[in-house]
Amino acid sequence: MWDRLAPSMITRKILTAWDVDAFGVPCEALARYAVATALVNGSALLVPGGGGLVPNPALKVQADSERTFLTFAARFGLTSSDRQSIKSEVSADGGTSGDAGRLLS
Repeated sequence: MWDRLAPSMITRKILTAWDVDAFGVPCEALARYAVATALVNGSALLVPGGGGLVPNPALKVQADSERTFLTFAARFGLTSSDRQSIKSEVSADGGTSGDAGRLLS
């Protein structure tokens, strides 16, 4: 996700040096979500536990990662509705205009 999105976000001044740690959170959450989803898809939803069958622990990791991703994704305008709250303008030549107050509403 970082390699795919960060360059254009930097160009648009949505992602700055101040934001890199915060942007790392949804990147890591999405990676955890993908691993947990693969584990869930490759096994049963219910697995043997202490007193019988219990929900697969990967389901909790998957849900927690999804929640974290969506929370932080909203801060960076990673969904169409969230992008409306980002104040960034890009000129025809790909440059940016505006001031540093463009981060998030």
